Amino acid sequence: MRTLKLLALCLLSVHAADLAFSQIPVDTYQLIHVYPHDAQAFTQGLVYLDGHLYESTGLVGSSSLRKEDLETGRIEQFHDVPSPIFAEGLTNWGSTLIQLTWQNHSILVYDRLTFRLLRTLPNPNEGWGLTQDGAHLIESADGSATLHFLDPETMREIRKVKVTDRGAPVTQLNELEFIHGQVYANIWHTDRIARISPETGKVLGWIDLTGLLPKEARSTPEAVLNGIAYDAEHDRLFVTGKLWPKIFEIKLVPAQKAPHPPQALSTPR
Repeated sequence: MRTLKLLALCLLSVHAADLAFSQIPVDTYQLIHVYPHDAQAFTQGLVYLDGHLYESTGLVGSSSLRKEDLETGRIEQFHDVPSPIFAEGLTNWGSTLIQLTWQNHSILVYDRLTFRLLRTLPNPNEGWGLTQDGAHLIESADGSATLHFLDPETMREIRKVKVTDRGAPVTQLNELEFIHGQVYANIWHTDRIARISPETGKVLGWIDLTGLLPKEARSTPEAVLNGIAYDAEHDRLFVTGKLWPKIFEIKLVPAQKAPHPPQALSTPR
């Protein structure tokens, strides 16, 4: 009997160790600074580059490409994206800015200095988020769990990975940023960001931004977290959301382990 009890305890200990190992770390945040942001901007893409923010905003009739002063929130350059285009994710590539569209199935390439539209390329996907790793563009699309790696010149798909948390697909991948070799992805309609391995698609960690902008301070249910920008030179991380009046500079703080990945949502986009 004693031997059986010891064996049972050993098995329980091994099981507990396996569970602990399988848990995904969850970071919280320390608020560093708050900057003004246009509360009418339906943020779909955010990039920090050469001391300025570049932003893509969505909605038909309100879509735009912007260059902004971080400290004041002043819009220094503005391009009105014409109807019926609903603009989405944004990234830089060389001397250009590349902007996704939602259901228009096109990718817009601009001169970064002048905002002049250089090319319009087809996109078989419903574009959501966009970033780049120095070799490829990385696109989230269709509300799926898939990241698409694209040739920056032709937009041809080179490969794709399925994003998973302990084997479960993580859908609703939205705005993206490439930071320290990982893809950071907003999960639509949540206050969480996933840190993803671009090689395997596995979620390496979560960032819980609950309380950053309280629910009562959000103008509509669609005023959700969406917007990640990284200042590599000064190691600064910025986040904002759709129709948010502020941009937040935050520092990640290691915290507890995540018990479960966020549930996929089926709310119409």
